[in-house]
Amino acid sequence: MIVVTGGAGFIGSNLVAALAARGITNVAVIDRFGDGEKWQNLAKRELATLVAPENALAFLDQHAAEIDVIFHLGAISATTERDVDKIVANNVALTLDLWRWCSWRGARLIYASSAATYGDGSAGFDDDGSPEALAGLRPLNAYGWSKHLIDRRIARVVAEGDIVPPQWAGLKFFNVYGPNERHKDDMMSVVAKLHPQLKAGEPARLFKSHRPDFEDGGQLRDFIYVDDCVAVMLWLYDNPQVSGLFNVGTGKARSFKDLALATFAALGLEPRVEYFDMPEALQGKYQYFTEARTGRLRAAGFDRPFTELEEGVRRYVQDFLSQPDPYR
Repeated sequence: MIVVTGGAGFIGSNLVAALAARGITNVAVIDRFGDGEKWQNLAKRELATLVAPENALAFLDQHAAEIDVIFHLGAISATTERDVDKIVANNVALTLDLWRWCSWRGARLIYASSAATYGDGSAGFDDDGSPEALAGLRPLNAYGWSKHLIDRRIARVVAEGDIVPPQWAGLKFFNVYGPNERHKDDMMSVVAKLHPQLKAGEPARLFKSHRPDFEDGGQLRDFIYVDDCVAVMLWLYDNPQVSGLFNVGTGKARSFKDLALATFAALGLEPRVEYFDMPEALQGKYQYFTEARTGRLRAAGFDRPFTELEEGVRRYVQDFLSQPDPYR
């Protein structure tokens, strides 16, 4: 059995779809659905079972002999979430429980970290997983801090030679975009937000820059198509000898203006871009530049090329967002 926490979410549901494409249906999804359309992310999938997060550990104990690997992708991922106790309960406590469970039960664990752990980027984007290197990072928000706390704890456990899962990997996802993110509301990718606006004939509206070294719309991010993230996870699944902390980004920063222009092109529209002031609450907590260093992942053996921004946006817009059924 494969367990996917957050399996009804954005990256998780795309992973479940990729497992199904391999003929793997003995998949248990641990997630919450609420009263929205999140269930649509899994509507096409055959699953072993669905489990509420509060019942996760009891379920794992009941099925311990069957479970080979846990993909832990469930989390509160909103960078604007202000209830830190809620973040700790969801992002920290459960992750540490899963780490201990996998260590003692001999199951593999692949978990989601985040590029938000790098803060403003002044310390670089090197996925050095040593306790000393991680100590130098300063996340800008509670979400990033929660992911960083986990990375640091695991790094310490590994460094001290304590018991660990037979395979473990932390994945620092950069700016992911792609199908099945509609439930994320304000945390959706810029492509998903722009699509209905541009189709309605409106201009793309992007943040002005509040730094002199970046032009308006010139803020740079490492945008990665969700299929590439799934490819990394499946490669780790196929290579149980590989463990470590890895960046999951393309290694090539692109601007938000580039992203907007790619969305116009995918829709066959002439580009029109306008700029507006960034909210004051974001101005001191905004990443102006992210770019993954991918050397460790490549050195470990992952050799698949990453999807170029224009191609990824084209696929997302034409194959999903513009279709009557936009879900994978």
